[in-house]
Amino acid sequence: MTMFLTLVAIVQSLSISLGVGSSTLAIINFFAAIADGTIDETERRMMGIVYVVLRVAMGLILISTLLLVAVDYSNVGLAGLSAFTYGQLLALFVLYLNAMLMTARLMPSTYGPAIQAGSWYTLGGLLAIQLQGGDTFTFMQFLLGYCAWIILAIGIVNGVMAIQKANRTSKAE
Repeated sequence: MTMFLTLVAIVQSLSISLGVGSSTLAIINFFAAIADGTIDETERRMMGIVYVVLRVAMGLILISTLLLVAVDYSNVGLAGLSAFTYGQLLALFVLYLNAMLMTARLMPSTYGPAIQAGSWYTLGGLLAIQLQGGDTFTFMQFLLGYCAWIILAIGIVNGVMAIQKANRTSKAE
């Protein structure tokens, strides 16, 4: 059982890394694609490939995380799960919900890409914190940090988009 859990934890780590990297490429591709105001077919195709990789990462992280949480739950019960575990589950929930809303075109680009990137970076940060033994925070501390991080990501994404729009406008004049 220990070997199995070790393999699942490795898959989880690799899937988080794959997701963080792919999310970074997705947001950079998004900025590059909208720089001229339109997304052409080549840009759309390249972004589609990155989105496939993101979906693979999302599937792997969901399966591996649920397996690890199930083992924890069977040992300590719901009340015994750590704030780290609840934080990870919340970030995953937001990641999936936002992805579905973006796919259904119900989440505006003002928020969606930033929430995705912020959630992926939160998962990556949680993994790094856990590896350093710093996962002793409370859920409220996590929630405040996560919200602040998402707000910062929204500000950065919208700032870059505003700069790009201003550049397009000044070139058109």
